[in-house]
Amino acid sequence: MTTKHGKKYTAAAAKVDVDKVYPAREAVALAKETSITKFDATVEVHMRTTLDSRQADQQLRDVVVLPHGLGKTVRVLVFAQGEGAAAARAGGADLVADDDETMKKIESGVLDFDVAIATPDAMGKVGRLGRILGPRGLMPNPKAGTVVAAQDMERAIKEAKAGRVEYRLDKTNNIHVSIGKVSFDADKLFENYVALVDAVNKSRPSGAKGNFVKRITVTTTMGPGVKADPSEHMQGAE
Repeated sequence: MTTKHGKKYTAAAAKVDVDKVYPAREAVALAKETSITKFDATVEVHMRTTLDSRQADQQLRDVVVLPHGLGKTVRVLVFAQGEGAAAARAGGADLVADDDETMKKIESGVLDFDVAIATPDAMGKVGRLGRILGPRGLMPNPKAGTVVAAQDMERAIKEAKAGRVEYRLDKTNNIHVSIGKVSFDADKLFENYVALVDAVNKSRPSGAKGNFVKRITVTTTMGPGVKADPSEHMQGAE
């Protein structure tokens, strides 16, 4: 079944050579240029890997702080008690879940936050919300830098608000990450792109073989995909 696209998409797609792998800077600029939405679309990077997420030595999950952020206000919720809750409020958390009422709101599906952080002593309660937080990618996790001690709370909140994003393999062994908005300057988008690709490269799992990122596509919300050279900024892959 052939998908029908509108005139705007068709005109934008005509600017992209589907058989060409573009240099990364050019790919990012072309994705920005071919955005077709009236709103400020999100710029996304999609990586196809050779990894197998079912294998313990091929897991990939980490975080990166994008130098120019994501161009949106990030609301941070912190699960904590006592000293941790006080540190969260002092550190600029938008919401602090330190009472049963807030926990019940979250459990009922009221999710008005983008990042969840927790202190280790609060994880027992947080675990009961796994079925709510997990599917939405909001479950605090030490590897993602979202389970932190009270003394590290201010730094964690600042990083989350500044543009710290998590990247991980999905069930199809791909990685999908936003790197900013179409309104960003092309150089800033490119610098965010480089920061992401460098971070993925440094997170190379021990079981990865060769160039484990085999395809990178840069796209915008509803816009055409542009292939970027996966060998750029992936130095160190053997």
